[in-house]
Amino acid sequence: MRILISADMEGATGVTWPDDVMPGASQWERCRALFTSDVNAAVLGFLDGGADEVLINEAHATMRNLLLEQLDERAQMLTGRHKALSMVEGVQYGDVDGVAFVGYHAGAGMEGVLAHTYLANSITGVWLNDVRASEGLLNAHVAAEFGVPVVLVTGDDVACEDALGYAPEALKVAVKDHVSRYAAVCRTPARTAADIRAAAKEAAALAVRHEPVVGGPFTVAVEFDAEHLAMAATLVPGVDRIAERKVACTSGTMYDGIRAFKAVTTIVSAAVEEQYG
Repeated sequence: MRILISADMEGATGVTWPDDVMPGASQWERCRALFTSDVNAAVLGFLDGGADEVLINEAHATMRNLLLEQLDERAQMLTGRHKALSMVEGVQYGDVDGVAFVGYHAGAGMEGVLAHTYLANSITGVWLNDVRASEGLLNAHVAAEFGVPVVLVTGDDVACEDALGYAPEALKVAVKDHVSRYAAVCRTPARTAADIRAAAKEAAALAVRHEPVVGGPFTVAVEFDAEHLAMAATLVPGVDRIAERKVACTSGTMYDGIRAFKAVTTIVSAAVEEQYG
């Protein structure tokens, strides 16, 4: 049994505001340890449940946040940026039996601690075939195309509720309860580590590959907070402007869809000016 952990940071234990997750910021170093604790708990739980291998794909920002030296020695970590499938890199090679979304969060325009979709700001909403989309929803569709089920989701209570829509059978662990975008009622690391480990052990039984899901076409629509960002997004072939601040792209597969979306976010982030957005 081989498990892939897609590890994001905004949904980690104790994380509630931008300085907690921005590399080099005042609280980031402290929160790296909390993030690593969550991920390591998932590793231990999957190994408890019979997994033979666990690969962690770093999925936050620079993708260089987890503390490798604090992880169980039986795990491996894929760290760094510029990966074909970004947050779920590794799911496409035919050797993963289940994927866990650890440290996930709600999507842009939704309630939830540090809610966003790919870009921390600038994007006010993302829709997949007219359904408002979080990163979890997008990545779950990518995994499904490769026959890989989502077996565990951790994050705030809103992220867990969101996961009911794209991975109803997966185990969910809320490490904090949303109060506002920058506030939450947080459990302690000792408690969340125990909860995540127990859930991952149970989730291992769900890690059974299935036939690839062919569900296309997929239309990803993205709304921005400024019209010039929509204009910039149309530099990506196949991306069309459908409103003053909104673009859309239709792909035959989610593999192509997520790559087009990543291209859009890359170009748009370069078009943002420091003061005016």
